[in-house]
Amino acid sequence: MAKRSRNIYDPKSSAPFKLSRSKLEGFLKCPRCFYIDRRLGVGQPSGPPFNLNIAVDALLKKEFDTYRAKKLPHPLMVQYKIKAIPFAHPDLDTWRENFKGIQYQLPKTNFLFTGAIDDVWQLPNGELAVVDYKATSKDGEITLDDDWKIAYKRQMEMYQWLFRRNGFKVNKTGYFVYCNGRRDSNGFADVLKFKTVVIPYEGDDGWVEGVLRQAYQCLQSDQIPEAAEDCEFCSYRRDARGVE
Repeated sequence: MAKRSRNIYDPKSSAPFKLSRSKLEGFLKCPRCFYIDRRLGVGQPSGPPFNLNIAVDALLKKEFDTYRAKKLPHPLMVQYKIKAIPFAHPDLDTWRENFKGIQYQLPKTNFLFTGAIDDVWQLPNGELAVVDYKATSKDGEITLDDDWKIAYKRQMEMYQWLFRRNGFKVNKTGYFVYCNGRRDSNGFADVLKFKTVVIPYEGDDGWVEGVLRQAYQCLQSDQIPEAAEDCEFCSYRRDARGVE
């Protein structure tokens, strides 16, 4: 992967520097990879796009937008006894857009923290519930118990933090609308059926600002940080150098 010439952090610049939710997650996974990417301009190799997930995401947004326009609860809300309606706001399309999202500039830094959401629901008391769409295909019950899904939980908490910093009252409970592609049909016939569940998650965003400031200090330094012990990318780079 070639070295970038754009989107590189300059510690001498006061211009706002966009840092996405996914990049902060990258800092949590490995500060060294984060620094090499954001400060030195060499990012990790990207994988292929998850086009089926993207399609499910787009269709869910259209579906919920239909009920948003009517100011009515979606049938999933009724099924799961969630007293809410899809939240209507003039900035919703911007909040959903990659590379824009909902934004907040961290005080005393030039970090402009951003996150592109899937949806927001409004409760009867006016509070907002952050909603994230997920799609998969697996046997068994869908839960948030897998160790790797800690990233999903942190994602929810980062979104909650961003909305609170933008002056919204946010309920501590967010929701994952999780679509599971069924494998028990007799054939494909150009139809893939899903079973959709709504999973509540009680978030705690108390860690977000502290980690943002740690990431800021990381990029302010001229020293490359140590790698995370379990970072596969750093292990690969080290082992590859050893055999070259």
